[in-house]
Amino acid sequence: MSVAPAYNEDKGGSAGPGEPEYGHDPASGGIFSSDYKRHDDLKEMLDSNKDSLKLEAMKRIVAMIARGKNASDLFPAVVKNVACKNIEVKKLVYVYLVRYAEEQQDLALLSISTFQRGLKDPNQLIRASALRVLSSIRVPIIVPIMMLAIKEAASDMSPYVRKTAAHAIPKLYSLDSDQKDQLIEVIEKLLADKTTLVAGSVVMAFEEVCPERIDLIHKNYRKLCNLLIDVEEWGQVVIISMLTRYARTQFLSPTQNESLLEENPEKAFYGSEEDEAKGAGSEEAASAALPARKPYVMDPDHRLLLRNTKPLLQSRSAAVVMAVAQLYFHLAPKAEVGVIAKALVRLLRSHSEVQYVVLQNVATMSIKRRGMFEPYLKSFYIRSTDPTQIKILKLEVLTNLANETNIPTVLREFQTYIRSMDKDFVAATIQAIGRCATNIGRVRDTCLNGLVQLLSNRDELVVAESVVVIKKLLQMQPAQHGEIIKHLAKLTDNIQVPMARASILWLIGEYCEHVPKIAPDVLRKMAKSFTAEEDIVKLQVINLAAKLYLTNSKQTKLLTQYVLSLAKYDQNYDIRDRARFTRQLIVPSEQGGALSRHAKKLFLAPKPAPVLESSFKDRDHFQLGSLSHLLNAKATGYQELPDWPEEAPDPSVRNVEVPEWTKSSNREKRKEKEKPFYSDSEGESGPTESADSEPESESEPDSKSSSESGSGESSSESDNEDQDEDEEKGRSSESEQSEEEGEKSKRKKRKKVTEGQGEGSSSDEGSDSSSSSSESEVSSESEEEQGEPVSWRKKTPPSSKSAPAAKEVSLLDLEDFTPTSAQPVSPPTVVSSSLAADLEGLTLTDSPLVPSLLSPVSGVGRQELLHRVAGEGLAVDYAFSRQPFSGDPHMVSLLIHFSNSSDTPIKGLHVGTPKLPAGISIQEFPEIESLAPGESATAVMGINFCDSTQAANFQLCTQVRQFYVSIQPPVGELMAPVFMSENEFKKEQGKLTGMNEITEKLTLPDSCRSDHTVVQKVTATANLGRVPCGTSDEYRFAGRTLTSGSLVLLTLDARSPGPAQLTVNSEKMVIGTMLVKDVVQALTQ
Repeated sequence: MSVAPAYNEDKGGSAGPGEPEYGHDPASGGIFSSDYKRHDDLKEMLDSNKDSLKLEAMKRIVAMIARGKNASDLFPAVVKNVACKNIEVKKLVYVYLVRYAEEQQDLALLSISTFQRGLKDPNQLIRASALRVLSSIRVPIIVPIMMLAIKEAASDMSPYVRKTAAHAIPKLYSLDSDQKDQLIEVIEKLLADKTTLVAGSVVMAFEEVCPERIDLIHKNYRKLCNLLIDVEEWGQVVIISMLTRYARTQFLSPTQNESLLEENPEKAFYGSEEDEAKGAGSEEAASAALPARKPYVMDPDHRLLLRNTKPLLQSRSAAVVMAVAQLYFHLAPKAEVGVIAKALVRLLRSHSEVQYVVLQNVATMSIKRRGMFEPYLKSFYIRSTDPTQIKILKLEVLTNLANETNIPTVLREFQTYIRSMDKDFVAATIQAIGRCATNIGRVRDTCLNGLVQLLSNRDELVVAESVVVIKKLLQMQPAQHGEIIKHLAKLTDNIQVPMARASILWLIGEYCEHVPKIAPDVLRKMAKSFTAEEDIVKLQVINLAAKLYLTNSKQTKLLTQYVLSLAKYDQNYDIRDRARFTRQLIVPSEQGGALSRHAKKLFLAPKPAPVLESSFKDRDHFQLGSLSHLLNAKATGYQELPDWPEEAPDPSVRNVEVPEWTKSSNREKRKEKEKPFYSDSEGESGPTESADSEPESESEPDSKSSSESGSGESSSESDNEDQDEDEEKGRSSESEQSEEEGEKSKRKKRKKVTEGQGEGSSSDEGSDSSSSSSESEVSSESEEEQGEPVSWRKKTPPSSKSAPAAKEVSLLDLEDFTPTSAQPVSPPTVVSSSLAADLEGLTLTDSPLVPSLLSPVSGVGRQELLHRVAGEGLAVDYAFSRQPFSGDPHMVSLLIHFSNSSDTPIKGLHVGTPKLPAGISIQEFPEIESLAPGESATAVMGINFCDSTQAANFQLCTQVRQFYVSIQPPVGELMAPVFMSENEFKKEQGKLTGMNEITEKLTLPDSCRSDHTVVQKVTATANLGRVPCGTSDEYRFAGRTLTSGSLVLLTLDARSPGPAQLTVNSEKMVIGTMLVKDVVQALTQ
């Protein structure tokens, strides 16, 4: 019988005549019969003399490993090729060997001499791979060889090889811990390395091998702080964790005598509650207290650590942000810890796994530092799509943040949550209401009444949980709530949940004097069903019987004896023991007379009300962000966070002779880089400020002018910032001069723009950074002169991404770190001056349009937004102007035309507060104060449709009326033209194939055969730029979506014979599909 080949044939396919078919079922013989020849073709290729075949075989093997398939039986064939001359094959062989060297140790040992030769290879990747394979062979006999290899690699010229040496250290240590002293010497040597590539890896090795040798860090502490921002993310997490523990042993606690900080610390985004409570005279009070106690002075090295980790709060990595957050929580003064709240709230937009970890830490932080998260209360509101664990954690945070001020809002939220279908979540919500009632006395009665109403809920679990919480609340003031206890007693017939039944029985027994008539009847009912009850309920029935016997023995004596008799023969020994114990205690007898005299004291003693506490109350003894904190149990390898020292150790141990390059260039550059993100005025700018990032500018005037035109900054804040900058230590006179020069150059630019008629981009020689495109420069400067709100615009250097408009600042504006997308503004092309003149009236600026920025063809014609009948005389039309919107290049620019056909003037024409879908935002036009009868007016507004054709609904408001209107964009208006060469077009098109390519065949009518007609129809449908094409009857167009900057490439092949073919390539498949439909419709009409 012939055997099916292992590759390129489907075993389940139809066999030839007379041959059996091989089924897909693993039990069928087809699969097993070919097993012995499974990798034969790969083995043949590896034994070949041709490097190309070997390379192909290795690629396939590595691909198999990547897919999780077992390729260990190929080890002998692969290991033979370790001495191959071809560098590409060699790299892949080492990748394979790293994966399987531990499993096939004997075979790997045979090639050890080849690995040693690999350590001397001229290629750094081969040297590193050889060391990696060598350290993966877990055989004690080669420990000396590994030790020698690591020492040599630690002195290698290549930082990549030194990094690999650092990774090999913990492997060798786990294999033979006796080598610790020698490994510490290597670690000490690598800690002195000045490259960022090595820093993270060697600190990890230090943490694994000798975390107690803190003396090794002293002389490298400042270097690690300064390198931190440039280390890869994994290394940043490791270094920050290590430096947190280091700082706890070397510096004094900043929370002692905190108000007496001698230096002026950077202000936090939001102060704690204590800071808010301080009045205007807090400074005088602090100065008066100075002679009384010794002021705390923060160590400069402590400040260096806090300053250099602060920018990492804007990292794209959630792990890095979490590491910095825990560092600030454990090390920073109270006034500065608030800075981390904004960054942690940003992480709540991430995946549910990240949210879970972040919320665990926020729940712990919010117990100690509630004021830090109060401005972000709404960020912790629960969405219906959240998983149950996330919901419960958000609930925990909301409960921690509840106070006298916000409790009405929080309770309204809880009211909504109770209607959820998620039963665990509803139970947690009811417990949260109970905690709020316990903590905030003002709302206790409200909460109790709300919980009592829940007792009539159809859902038994809701009722049961409410009973348990009511029981705890009633213990605080039982005398006032006799009616509630009676109501609960009636529920014993209906509620079946054991915990709830037990809670009701406990309440009735504990406060039986408040319900003297009902309590015996409840006992009677429970005695009837005693044998069928759960154990927890039986125990409470015995307790109830005992308490009623002591307070009302006339009515309940026989009932009690009956219950105790039943309990005496129960299957559960706890219940039998409790019955015997209770009988001896309450029924007087000759032997137990002494005890029975004190029975009332024992059973009816006043009990303290339970304190409802957060389950996260004591978790802060674990280091935040650690696995131990997450599990609330000490995990393997966890290192306790040391306590602050009583007296600061000698700071001189960190003094090192710093090389000149570190002193002069790097620190200055880092200062400049950090400054625009975190200026001193930032802490004062309120909860909805945005930290605008700047490109790495070389000169002071540049960053100054950029920050002045940033969004959301008032002139008074700018003045404060100037004062702070002048008072800053270390500011030299040269930088002040350069600031004045920057101001002069800015005035020159403004003068040029107002006098010249669209001369394009004028970059002054006094400014070092490259200026932005001519249109944005002209429009932003002239708009400033008109006195329009600056929050509309932001003058952005080409390398930085423009921030969103100030009105739409979300809880955390950290978009500065997002990768720069290509601007949708087109580079200069030839457009007729007449067209420029015609469209000049569409802009709000005084300066004329620069022809280079116009789209070749105007978009869809004017469309009706509000009919004059519906608008009571106000008619509104809109058109897509296809010009870059000056406020935000991601917005679609719309030209709104108003006309008043009524007899009375229309006053105060503006856009009402819109309720928009997620992602969509509107930049309103300036209010039109008055529109006389018969007059018309034009305004420009911007809408960010977020690359979707979803309608933007908003209100047009006058002083007396509101009109609901809606704008839905055609898909062709969501993009801006891009001009590229034919080669660039083909290259980009090659990247966007498969699912990113949509093709449609169409028959062009005779009226649509000329070049002019085709181009005109395509560009009228979609705002795309024409790409030159060497072939006749083939048309190419390119553009980018406005919001995400995704490329949209359109090709129309109209070459005969046969129908024409339209192809659209785009990452946005939905946009591509809709565009094909619209263009086909336009061309075939």
